[in-house]
Amino acid sequence: MKSFRLSPVGLGVIVALTIGQASFALADDTVVEDTRLNQTATSYEGIHPDEVVTIVGSQVDLGGEYQGGQVSRSGRFGILGNQDFMDTPFSSISYTSQLIADQQAKSVGDVLKNDPALRQSVGFGNFQELYMIRGFPVYSDDMTLNGLYGILPRQYVAASMLERVEVFRGANTFVNGAAPGGSAIGGSINLIPKRAGSEPLTRVTVGTQSDGQSYGALDLGRRFGDNQESGLRVNLVARDGDDAVDDQDTQLGVLSLGFDHLGDNFRMSADVGYQDHHIGSPRPSVTPGSAIPSLPSSDTNYAQDWTYTDEKQLFGVVRAEYDFSIQTTAWMAAGMRRGKEHNLLANPTADGNGNLTAYLFDNVREDTVMSADSGVRHEFSTGSIGHTVVVSGSLYQSRSKNAYEMSDWSGGSVGTLTDYEQISIPAVTSSAGNMSDPTETERVTYSSAALADTLSLLDDQVKLMLGARLQRLETKSFDYNTGDRTGGYSKTTLTPSLGVVYQPTLDVSLYANYAEALLPGEVAPESNNGVTVANKGDVLKPNRSEQYEVGAKYDTGSYGAVVSLFEISKPTYMYDSNNNYTDNGEQRHRGIELSAFGEPIERLKVLGGVTLIDADIVKSSNTDAEGKNAIGVPKVQANLNLEWETPFVEGLTLEGRTVYTGYQYASSDNSLELPSWTRFDLGARYGMKVGDNTLILRARVDNVTDKNYWASAGGYPGSNYLVQGSPRTVVLSASYDF
Repeated sequence: MKSFRLSPVGLGVIVALTIGQASFALADDTVVEDTRLNQTATSYEGIHPDEVVTIVGSQVDLGGEYQGGQVSRSGRFGILGNQDFMDTPFSSISYTSQLIADQQAKSVGDVLKNDPALRQSVGFGNFQELYMIRGFPVYSDDMTLNGLYGILPRQYVAASMLERVEVFRGANTFVNGAAPGGSAIGGSINLIPKRAGSEPLTRVTVGTQSDGQSYGALDLGRRFGDNQESGLRVNLVARDGDDAVDDQDTQLGVLSLGFDHLGDNFRMSADVGYQDHHIGSPRPSVTPGSAIPSLPSSDTNYAQDWTYTDEKQLFGVVRAEYDFSIQTTAWMAAGMRRGKEHNLLANPTADGNGNLTAYLFDNVREDTVMSADSGVRHEFSTGSIGHTVVVSGSLYQSRSKNAYEMSDWSGGSVGTLTDYEQISIPAVTSSAGNMSDPTETERVTYSSAALADTLSLLDDQVKLMLGARLQRLETKSFDYNTGDRTGGYSKTTLTPSLGVVYQPTLDVSLYANYAEALLPGEVAPESNNGVTVANKGDVLKPNRSEQYEVGAKYDTGSYGAVVSLFEISKPTYMYDSNNNYTDNGEQRHRGIELSAFGEPIERLKVLGGVTLIDADIVKSSNTDAEGKNAIGVPKVQANLNLEWETPFVEGLTLEGRTVYTGYQYASSDNSLELPSWTRFDLGARYGMKVGDNTLILRARVDNVTDKNYWASAGGYPGSNYLVQGSPRTVVLSASYDF
């Protein structure tokens, strides 16, 4: 029934409010003292981590940082709120704004180059930043902003406006809900905009990089009120000029405003941002034929000079929570995004001899997205067992308008990668929709209700988390030209989760979890290699990816480490012997992750680790692929970043980073293989006082040896396009605090 479509959300909100009101009535405020009321400081700049009080489970409070300031002690775990690193049955890491500034990171992708469990690619046929976590993709439009899906810019997110970049490793549909873009099987990424610190901030940064690209930023922060309980942070960023890749240029404009309020019982944050991002002649990915094409020099650009990608995004989110009592907190959040994109592309395809062809693909897209969640968190005891119950409801809705034009699929010859040719814009041979006024082609609505109970046993040595999310996935597709409905999908499914944490000592945690990732089912296509599919048009049930994980965490207060062993299995689509389109295929990833971070030795910061993954195609209709390794999943990934505050020059810090990626396959039968690669990055910064103010000079060289390598294969499931690594890039900047 139509009235049932939002019933999971309605159920979640009704139950949440019922529990909240009942808890408020039953709470005995005279017995338990609420230490949060007088200790609401977050991780403001200048406050030592030991002085920061984290409001456990908060949807607004950020918590403190490890010694050295590169990694946060806590992070958001969806409906569970902000949790300390040691208290959850999951693996995660949260990178700070200090790391972003010190490494002069331009985008979220630059920040995540520090993560050994993650590698970066680009979207299929476009220039969307795409992240591979545990060997599975996370599209940039499946990241969350303050816990809400769909609010962030869809293709690229500038790092300069961010306070935290939080990486959750593993299946996460229970804690976050299903990703609307259909990814996030192996992990998720949450971004938090900057917050005003305890001290007034007026910071101007100017910089440049290889080939003369210029950069400027203004960062303002103020707190106000009788107890400095409210804060405002403003960031303005502009970037313009040529990149290190020949003839590729970037223009970027960003404005973000962030407000937060930290009262005794009420906390909130409100953020709004605008991003205008343009890349002219972006170096494209290359689809290989029967052989991997020879690499040109690292700065060679094989883009057609008339290609570009352009997007403009306006977005905002508000999140608030209120303590009804010591035991009960309720929250609500809502966000919206309006976005426009225009891409003129010509990605080349190589034959076995390295000869390239390329065709025109011109598309426009407009998105309107609304996203919201609400819930109640309540603590109580039954005998010696403590309970933290969370009830939550969420709603996501997006409407997309699309149109495209393209030339003949066979394309025109454009030479080779080492002898590339420019051609005129090919004639359009097919199109769909109106490029100047596209019509709605897709509508997506996800609604859910979730319930979790975290039980504390044996004087808090053991924490057992039980939970489930009931989620309804609904999509509708419409004809590009007429607007008539052409298809759709509507399914409801339950996603359970289980986790346990055992802390034998204060500095050691052992954990295990079972979790799932939920993906919308596909529609059976019309034909398979020219043969009519037997069940064409059938809507398959949602895909359920299962994860089993065990691990251990170590925390001394100044540094930490985590080791994880995991297995993730994912159904894949295939044709059976009767040419029915089914989800009976299976891909399985087994791996080990080790990460370390913090300051184990005075003046020396460590950030890095290693990930080993065995990604197998367990079942496939392609007999050549069955039993082989999945495309684009390296066997080994390793990172090591060291930062040393020199004792011989006060204020001088030196940094070195090594990134190693093992060999990876670029074909389903494993006949095409990309060799392993290692890249070295170096950085230095020098801070000094100029009068009463601070000046920080930063210099960085990424890919010091100008290593020439294919960085990744594929990213979009089943695809094998190749992305070349960036050339040596020198970045210089100066930041002055007035």
